[in-house]
This record gives sequence, C-alpha cells and structure tokens, in this order.
Amino acid sequence: MGLMSFFKGVGEKIFGHKEEAALVAEKEVLKASALLAHVQKLALPFNALTIKIAGDTVTLDGEVDSQEDAEKIALAVGNVEGVHVVDNQIVVANPEPEAQFHTVVSGDSLSKIAKEYYGDMMKYPVIFEANKPMLSHPDKIYPGQVLRIPAL
Repeated sequence: MGLMSFFKGVGEKIFGHKEEAALVAEKEVLKASALLAHVQKLALPFNALTIKIAGDTVTLDGEVDSQEDAEKIALAVGNVEGVHVVDNQIVVANPEPEAQFHTVVSGDSLSKIAKEYYGDMMKYPVIFEANKPMLSHPDKIYPGQVLRIPAL
C-alpha cells in the first residue's frame, strides 16, 4: 500500500488532552535523557545534574565544582538542535565570575572573535580551550553556535 499523507490537525478527535499531554511529557523525558547522555558523552564534570524540558526550554538543576563546568554544560545542552532556551539553575560549589558568551555569525572565526574580545587574534586558542570538548577543531564553528569567552 505504501506511504499515505493526511492533513495535520484534521480528523476524528480520539486523543483527549490527557493523552496528548502524556505523549508530550513522555517525549520531553526522552529528550532530557538524550541531553544528559550528551553531557556524559562529552565527559563534562558534575556532582549532580537533572535536566528537565518544557517545550523548547531546558532547565538544568544540580551542582558542579566550578563556574566553567556549569557554563560548559549549559552550552553543550544549548547548542543542540531544538533547544532554544537554557535555564541554568546549577549551583556552583566554588563561585567565580561568569564568562562572556558570543553567538557565532557567518564569517566568524576564532581568531576574529579573539580580536574582538581580547584585542589579539592570536589569543584564539584561549577560546578554543574554553569550549572543549564541544569544539573538536578551531575551524569547526558554525553560525548560531554560542561560545564561551573567558576572561584572560
């Protein structure tokens, strides 16, 4: 018989709000589990981490040792397709000043970003190191990606 197409939002209503809400909640739990697995795959350190999703917003709760760890976890989760907002509620055991963040635009390179923030394009390795393990190579950045820019 093959593939059949139907109009979205048209047809007999057999799923009530409870069924739809249950399906949405189940999907959000699966996405949260996938995000946690992503953080673990990157070997980002945390003492405790809970990830919750509501629509396109991800909420992070838990505890880490450093501000850098909290920021890297938020970036790892936020730079995933389908995530638009990250509410970072992670408690930092040893608080430090927050880093700046930069959203990559077309034409950006780490050296161009380093020149903008540090006044020296040769400081690009600082930005690269600050975004490991999410970045695997200094030339592999893409528009829309958010990068951590630590103070020197």
